[in-house]
Amino acid sequence: MVTRRGVLLSGLLAPVLVSADQPARLEMSVEGYIFQQYAQRNKKPLSDVIAEVLPMVRTAGFTSVELNPSFFAPECRDRTLSLLHSLDLRMPSVYVGGAMHSEPEANRTTALAIEYARLAAPFGCKGVVNNPDPKPDGQPKSDGELAAEAKGLDRMGRALATEGFDLRVHHHTPQLENNAREWRFILAHTDPQLVRVCVDVDWAYEGGFEPVPFLRDVGNRLREIHVRSARNKIWLEDVEDSDIDYRKVADYLKEQRLRPLVVVELAYRPNTVVTRSLVEDLRRSRLYTEKVFSRAL
Repeated sequence: MVTRRGVLLSGLLAPVLVSADQPARLEMSVEGYIFQQYAQRNKKPLSDVIAEVLPMVRTAGFTSVELNPSFFAPECRDRTLSLLHSLDLRMPSVYVGGAMHSEPEANRTTALAIEYARLAAPFGCKGVVNNPDPKPDGQPKSDGELAAEAKGLDRMGRALATEGFDLRVHHHTPQLENNAREWRFILAHTDPQLVRVCVDVDWAYEGGFEPVPFLRDVGNRLREIHVRSARNKIWLEDVEDSDIDYRKVADYLKEQRLRPLVVVELAYRPNTVVTRSLVEDLRRSRLYTEKVFSRAL
């Protein structure tokens, strides 16, 4: 018997590979974290700058944005949704972090993921990015906690799939410590058909990993990549030539016939040299990313 759930799962779980007759298309977005930093740098709450920063997405030439729950807090939600509509912005993915290393925490995070995925659905959302939170004390997770995390990710992936979304597990550097112990555990102990992957290329570089071998370990689970540039572990103000060779990344994607969502994620550290306006940094990042990742088409 063919059920709605079966149809959803079969469509979501098929690998994103490029067929010979599929037209070339680069799907690109911009991550909203830099707008939170913009608010902090200007000593304002996020709610006070939303009407200023979301139009920057369009001014810089992007048509899609990836937001997180901060943009949908009670004091921000109506303004955010109104601007997404008026600017005709798409939101192909939404970022929803949260703890996953115990069953109660994983259940709470899953409920939030579903809530925000439904909120983003009218804007074309297909994926939920989750970065499993580190422990509050920063200590490594035990084998039991990693097992609970893997089971929680499987449950979240299944719950999202039944709603028409896929789960894309993400990483920062805590998941890459001890030779990427946590990250490798997730890849080895979750169902590839339920838990897809969002690779942050800069965080892989920060963790001491070469991007292409890191991506090869992920394989066909890759659904999204985040791009940011750095030199000597210092973030640059835009995406440009740097210690991270994105041309090699694009060539790998072409070799494997993969077309993940490419998300520009700018971020400034205290020692980042900022010489231009944020909208100009976003525009330059878009142009560079489009040029480099056109190699993958």
